[in-house]
Amino acid sequence: MNTGSRGSVSGSACWFAALLLGAGSAWGASAASAADQGGAAKSLVVGMHYVVPPFVGGSKVRTPEAIDTALAEDLAARLDADLRTVPMAVPGSGNQAGWLAPKADVALAAIGPGQVPPPSFTAVPTGYTARPMAIMRTDTDIKAWDQLKGRTVCLSEGGLYVGDMARRYGAIEIIFKAPADSLLALRTGGCDAAVHDDVMLKELLKLPEWKKFSASLPPGPAAPLAFIVPEDDAATVSLLKKLVLEWKRKKHLADLTRTRVRDIAFEVYLDQVVADCH
Repeated sequence: MNTGSRGSVSGSACWFAALLLGAGSAWGASAASAADQGGAAKSLVVGMHYVVPPFVGGSKVRTPEAIDTALAEDLAARLDADLRTVPMAVPGSGNQAGWLAPKADVALAAIGPGQVPPPSFTAVPTGYTARPMAIMRTDTDIKAWDQLKGRTVCLSEGGLYVGDMARRYGAIEIIFKAPADSLLALRTGGCDAAVHDDVMLKELLKLPEWKKFSASLPPGPAAPLAFIVPEDDAATVSLLKKLVLEWKRKKHLADLTRTRVRDIAFEVYLDQVVADCH
């Protein structure tokens, strides 16, 4: 991942424009195409920061850090479409300075400070906002972000902060496949701190088994997660706004967070128990 300086607002506009260049509407074009084909299955292409790799038989079950895929799946279900996710290249910093995906119908992007869609696109906030947060053993001597310089920091490749810790603070990053692996390394002394999405970590620290690892650094800048849609695609914009309101009413995002944290904690527990037994 490129760890260069953060892109400008005008640069972000160019990346957003390329993001959906040549894409059809998630609802209008896809639905029209299906009608022309006599009701053939529609497809919804969603660009996102991290595409979860397909599960390989015999490998460990791992829960991703982000809820992006779950939200995209919900949108696809509403459109009665088959979901296809594509990765967004990040030409700037590890905290998503820009977004680029080939012919996506919509994108899911964590929009950091100073980043805005160009005039031809609109953002529909999902209601989820992430901030970088660090957790450590309670006996740590790390009391500020700047003290990560030269220290080992565990992250997961699906997180937003890969590259950022080294670029901003001079930390030594250790990248793992999933948050469970990163957090297990923290528990077993493999790193001085683990940095992940603060929504996930705050929920994790409610669990009693994480009390000894509850030292933390204050969360950094907020990055609201939003759907990015062509402004003239009124049908999809309207559908997404209704979907987000429904998620809010049902507290869907909070439920997704509790479920993934419970799963991640269980994955860490299983690996640590197996390691201790050997």
